[in-house]
Parts: sequence; structure tokens; C-alpha cells
Amino acid sequence: MMKRYKTIHDRRKAAARKKLLGVGNRPRLTVFRSSQHIYAQVIDISGGKILASASDLSLKSSQKLSKTAKSIAVGAALAQKAKKSGAVKVMFDRGAYKYHGRIKALAEAARKGGLEF
Repeated sequence: MMKRYKTIHDRRKAAARKKLLGVGNRPRLTVFRSSQHIYAQVIDISGGKILASASDLSLKSSQKLSKTAKSIAVGAALAQKAKKSGAVKVMFDRGAYKYHGRIKALAEAARKGGLEF
């Protein structure tokens, strides 16, 4: 029987997660994007434990940044924290968001920071 989803958002999210299941036992880098903020976490799949997390709310910045600039800063901060916890190779879980704009900026900054996915 076909699974029913309440929204298109749920369907896209499930499709993106389904692709990640076969990747292996790597930690998962998940991203949540709201209209004003962006949050990212590196989660250990086997234990469900958060290894590292970062958000634009936790950044200490005296100047006003654009949303894309905040995403770049979050990606760099998350990469630094994840490397400290020992998670260098991760899977990128974009959720239901397109790999475009702020999501892409965060991913590229995390790659520059030393994460591999």
C-alpha cells in the first residue's frame, strides 16, 4: 500500500532521507531553515546523539549579516565543532529543502571547514 503524506514537504523530506539510508554508518548533518534563521546539527545515527550543533542565534556578531552570510558562518562553526567531536565524514541531510541558496552556502562552508560528504 502506498504511504500517504500530509504535505508535499513531508514527501520531499522522506525522499531525501530514503537516499541517505544506504550510505552507511556515518553521522548525519541535518539542516533546518526558517524564514529568518538557520540551524544545523551533526547526529550520530546509531545512538541518536547530537555530536555538534550550530545556529545563527549562537553566533556572536556585532554587525548585521545577510541570511546567506549567516549560513556560511554556521557551516564553518559546525565544521569546527564536528571535527573536535571526531566526526569528519558525514552525510548531508537537506531535509525537504532544495540544495540552493542558504542550504548550499552552509554545505560549502562546512566542506571548506573540513567536513567530507
